[in-house]
Amino acid sequence: MARQKEFDRETVLKRAIGVFSNHGFEGTSTDVLLKTMGISRQSMYDTFGDKWKLYLEALQRYVTESIAAQVTILNGKPSPIKGVEALLQTMIRTALADPAPACLGISAVCEFGRSEREVTLVTEVSGRTLRTALEKRIAEAIGTAEASADLDPAEAAHFILATLTGIKVAARSGASSEVLHGIARTALRSLR
Repeated sequence: MARQKEFDRETVLKRAIGVFSNHGFEGTSTDVLLKTMGISRQSMYDTFGDKWKLYLEALQRYVTESIAAQVTILNGKPSPIKGVEALLQTMIRTALADPAPACLGISAVCEFGRSEREVTLVTEVSGRTLRTALEKRIAEAIGTAEASADLDPAEAAHFILATLTGIKVAARSGASSEVLHGIARTALRSLR
């Protein structure tokens, strides 16, 4: 008879996301991971497979939830520009709420680039999802004259994505609230 797990899978997965977000895959030792997750080595193997499979599951969960939340915020305002602004402001609030903000998606791209096919697949799909949502809102903004008619929605979406990444990285390096809000204001001005 199989033993019943003595831990909540979702809880330990969220703990793994936190560790990987802060230290990356290579920077996270299995011992630290197990200690933070509060499970034994055998429980990790039985539940998630090896460290790499756990990392991929953590990355997939993180980006899926993160992108879904960002798209919801982006689409949550009747005005497309207000939706973009809400997304930028939420990114700033989230980054400032954590004394050492980390993002598993950015960490994965920085650590692996395009060298690991499985990581690339996860980050490309998530990036495409958010970029498509941004393109749609920017095209709407052009159509309602909230954004400049000479904007290319695809180029502008790439720029806003780079700005969101920049906000996260700047916050992690200690940028002040004023600096982050200035970045957001400049990004919004670029759309008008």
